[in-house]
Amino acid sequence: MRKAVEARKLAYAPYSRFPVGAALLAKDGRIFTGCNVENASYGLTVCAERVALFKAVSEGAREFLALAVACGKGPCAPCGACRQVLYEFAPDLLVIMADGEGKAWQTKRLGELLPQGFGPCDLEQLRTEK
Repeated sequence: MRKAVEARKLAYAPYSRFPVGAALLAKDGRIFTGCNVENASYGLTVCAERVALFKAVSEGAREFLALAVACGKGPCAPCGACRQVLYEFAPDLLVIMADGEGKAWQTKRLGELLPQGFGPCDLEQLRTEK
């Protein structure tokens, strides 16, 4: 969580004024951090959780154990898009959510946050049905 709080300080959030930091723990012990990066064309904004995941994947990590998210005045969960992207790699990921100072923790498994998620196994099932 400390790494997520530190990453939050680097957020570029001039429009929402809602900085978010994330720290993703890979199975090999590496921790990848990310912060939200907003854009004047709002749809091009990227969330902290996806920044951390994309950094991890671009450096060869493919298996993940936990994600810490720090934001706002209370714990907040990853958005739907982030949940779906994380599900691709870690359907059983432990998600630790806290306020912007890393306090007021709440934990859930990704499957609780994204019930009946759609992942690689679903595509395999579709291919075998044809």
